[in-house]
Amino acid sequence: MKRLLLGAALATLCSTSAMAQTIGVSVAYFDDNFLTSMRNAMQAEAESQGWDIQFLDAQGDIGRQLSQTQSLAAQGVDAIIINPVDTAATSMMTQAAVESGIPLVYVNRQPEGDDMDHEGVAFVGSEQRVAGELQMQALAERLGGEGRVAVMLGELSSSATHERTAGVESVFDAYPGLELVDMQTADYQRTEAIDLMNNWIVGGERIDAIAANNDEMALGALIAMKQSGISPADILVGGIDATRDALDAMQRGELAVSVFQDPVGQGGGAVEVAIDLANGEPVESINMVPFQLVTPDNLDDFLTN
Repeated sequence: MKRLLLGAALATLCSTSAMAQTIGVSVAYFDDNFLTSMRNAMQAEAESQGWDIQFLDAQGDIGRQLSQTQSLAAQGVDAIIINPVDTAATSMMTQAAVESGIPLVYVNRQPEGDDMDHEGVAFVGSEQRVAGELQMQALAERLGGEGRVAVMLGELSSSATHERTAGVESVFDAYPGLELVDMQTADYQRTEAIDLMNNWIVGGERIDAIAANNDEMALGALIAMKQSGISPADILVGGIDATRDALDAMQRGELAVSVFQDPVGQGGGAVEVAIDLANGEPVESINMVPFQLVTPDNLDDFLTN
């Protein structure tokens, strides 16, 4: 009898495991603070709904991400989520999912093509241009409408880079006293931003503010400034994402402004949409999570999140 009961228990366990539905996720990078927070939110949401979730690191490689997507489709996962390396190179990934009949959700970075025209494909993210507008408007006000501004660009292959930068540039139209002195990429990376900022400092170009496409680059600029003995009061630095490191820097009086991009809203939302698609429920093809400006005046509201 004991053997029969044990056998029945094992059969039930195996059946439950086999029934567990799985989401496969390919993320552009694992070593990114914002994307790490987003992954954690995905994990929490999947677990809360009783789904398994598998994460893969594309390591910034387009070919690797395509291979990961094709592998997930071949495995027959129940849904796929992609944080794309290159927003202009997603068509083959979309094709792999669509041809396999697997729901696909892009998160954080919206593809530039017609991916969302396919049934069973959706996007969860934020309107990136707004982030640049909020950031630069706050910097312009801190500068009193006059000053020389340099922009640190993210990856040139990312639509977020172009949209955030377009938002920054749009603010210059309202402030004739602002001058855009330089614009170079640091690929969203802190170490590359340190090098870029050092180049600007050594070059002797007068800069009154830095508008960085994300917080990691903003933090890199601040590190380079500190190494050269330049006060954050002399060069205002703005970022985007409101990561924990950025909020800590603002609390120390170093970072002038950031823009909160909600990793929980995006990550958790992407999982919710993926599960709804897998369950055959109707969803919007485009799902936007709003940005929020973060300054020293409202910093406490975000430190408690």
